[in-house]
Amino acid sequence: MKRMGPRLLSEQPRPAQTPRRGPVSNPVRFFSYNSGRLGHRGREEAPNSLRSLSLSFHFVVVSRNWDWVSKMLARLAASRFLEIRQVFRQPSRSFSTALNYHLDSPDNKPDLPWEFSAANKEKVKEILSHYPSNYKQSAVIPLLDLAQQQHGGWLPVSAMNAVAKIIEVAPIRVYEVATFYSMFNRSKVGKYHLLVCGTTPCMIRGSREIEDALLKHLGVKRNEVTKDGLFSVGEMECMGCCVNAPMITVADYSNGSEGYTYNYYEDVTPKRVVEIVELLRKGEKLPPGTQNPGRIKSGPEGGNTTLLSEPKPPPCRDLDAC
Repeated sequence: MKRMGPRLLSEQPRPAQTPRRGPVSNPVRFFSYNSGRLGHRGREEAPNSLRSLSLSFHFVVVSRNWDWVSKMLARLAASRFLEIRQVFRQPSRSFSTALNYHLDSPDNKPDLPWEFSAANKEKVKEILSHYPSNYKQSAVIPLLDLAQQQHGGWLPVSAMNAVAKIIEVAPIRVYEVATFYSMFNRSKVGKYHLLVCGTTPCMIRGSREIEDALLKHLGVKRNEVTKDGLFSVGEMECMGCCVNAPMITVADYSNGSEGYTYNYYEDVTPKRVVEIVELLRKGEKLPPGTQNPGRIKSGPEGGNTTLLSEPKPPPCRDLDAC
C-alpha cells in the first residue's frame, strides 16, 4: 500500500518460510527523490520512470555499518570546525559579514567587564526615553551604535551582553542584530575606518581603482588595520549618492563617542583619497561632500543649465487665492 510524504512507498517481500533474526545480510536500500516524494524499491525493481529522471539523487544506506557512518560524521564535523577557525584567522575577512560565529579571544570574550561610560549612561537614558517602557528592545540599534562608538569602532561580545541587559532581552536577540547590519563591526577597525562604495555606479566610475590606491598607500589588505592603528579600509554597498559616484565614507572614532563623525566624500579620485588620508593623519578636518571643485553638492559640473530663475506659477491656478 502506498503512503504519502517521506515514508516508504513499497517494501520488498520477505520469504514467509524464513523468520527474520537480526539484521538482514547486506541490506542495501536505494532512495530516490523527485518532486517532494521519497521512493523505496529494491535494486532490481527500480521502475523505468525513475531511471529516466534527470534530477534524482540516490543514497545507499548500509544498516550494519553504523560505526563507519558515525566516524565519517565525526570527521566531517571536525573538518567543518577547522574551516571555521581558518576563516577567522584570515585577517582579510570582512568585519561585519564574516561568518556568524564567535570564537573567544583575549580581547573579545563574554567574561570581560564592559559598561557604558558615565556620559554615555546619560545618553542611554535619553535613547530609552524615546520608546515605551515595555518596548525597550526597540532601542537595540541606537544602543549598539553608541557602544561601538565608545569602544573604538567595533563591538565585543561583552558590549552586546551589556546592551541585552539594559533592554532586558536574551543576548541572542542582540547578537542577531549585530550580525545582520553591516555597519556593526565585530572585529577591530582603525581610528579612521574608510569604506569604499562597491555598488555598480561607483564601480563603473572607478571605485576599484580608488580602493587599490588606498590599500597600496596604507600597505594593508582589505579590512586589515595599519600598524599604527589609525586606518582600516573596507567596502560598503550603496551609500545612496550615485550621482556623485565614486565615493567613500570615513567613520572617525579617534575621539570616542564624544567626537564621533561619519562623513561622505564624493566625486573622489585615486589621488584625492590619498590626500584625504594624509589630512586625517595630521588631524585636519576637511569638509564632506563632493570633492570636485566644479560642482556644487549634486549639481552638474560647470553650474546649472536649467531652472535658472524662479519657476512660473501654473496658468490654471491662482495660488494667491488658495
